[in-house]
Amino acid sequence: MKALILVGGFGTRLRPLTLSMPKPLVDFANKPMILHQIEALKNVGVTEVVLAINYRPEVMLNFLKDFEHQLGIKITCSQETEPLGTAGPLALARDVLVDGSGEPFFVLNSDVISEYPFSQLIQFHKSHGGEATIMVTKVDEPSKYGVVVMEEETGKVERFVEKPKIFVGNKINAGIYLINPSVLDRIELKPTSIEKEIFPKIATDQKLFAMVLPGFWMDIGQPRDYITGLRLYLDSLRKNSPSKLAKGVHIVGNVLVHESAVIGEGCLIGPDVAVGPGCVVEPGVRLARCTVMRGVRIKKHACITSSIIGWHSTVGQWARIENMTILGEDVHVGDEVYSNGGVVLPHKEIKSSILKPEIVM
Repeated sequence: MKALILVGGFGTRLRPLTLSMPKPLVDFANKPMILHQIEALKNVGVTEVVLAINYRPEVMLNFLKDFEHQLGIKITCSQETEPLGTAGPLALARDVLVDGSGEPFFVLNSDVISEYPFSQLIQFHKSHGGEATIMVTKVDEPSKYGVVVMEEETGKVERFVEKPKIFVGNKINAGIYLINPSVLDRIELKPTSIEKEIFPKIATDQKLFAMVLPGFWMDIGQPRDYITGLRLYLDSLRKNSPSKLAKGVHIVGNVLVHESAVIGEGCLIGPDVAVGPGCVVEPGVRLARCTVMRGVRIKKHACITSSIIGWHSTVGQWARIENMTILGEDVHVGDEVYSNGGVVLPHKEIKSSILKPEIVM
């Protein structure tokens, strides 16, 4: 089987992290976002993954070459010269996706994190005999999204309603699809939306089905959702592989600590924290609801909550970082500095406090 991952463009919503590397390579729970998807695809027998990309493909490919060997899966890029939306990339990669076997292929949005129940998706897709299956997830406020209206028993999709004013359902497109090669005949090589142009046509022909995604789901393409996604992901680890989580008197709730990280005496870490490879957390540090990426040093008695600390940064003694502060790569925060929602671009030194949310150029 094959899969196409829609990588797209510049990842502006996750700046300043995406100023240092393409969004799919930004760490989530101690490994690049896209690797969570590629590993799950490999586990259900996918042999080739195509990345649909219009921005710095060489960076992506160089990085993923190592994982090709580790995972034994082929990874290629299909580069757009102009943005082609969410359906155009399928037409562009048609020759790679269609191999004559008639097998369906996966299409994923690269920002989506979940338990990736791909084997159930394959079973469901083969059972209904339609042209395409989309995964849907239930949300509390459907009026903010495009809602998928479907038959509960069969999963057949009836129609899509964009940001409904009155309640028509609470299921939205989760950005994970299984598609027959015949769908490619419906797509032209031009900027096209699969959600707004292609799927409604297949639904009109009564050949589109939806499966409700079991477990959690999050689009982690922006900082607040990234932090929420980490909480949901760690909750899922607690249920499915609790041995991967950190244990000890200094750990509260669900915490992921890379084996090469060093945690000092008297720290309190958690809940919902990821500490990356090579990090040094000095004595007396408090961490909660945050991600600390590779090579970061957090000095004595610093406190970090609801924030993302980018690669190779340092946080000074007694510093306090909170309220969706995001430090880009190689940012150095001085001793006793306070940051309330600062968004700091890479390679900066912060010597005075950031008292209200602002971007520090």
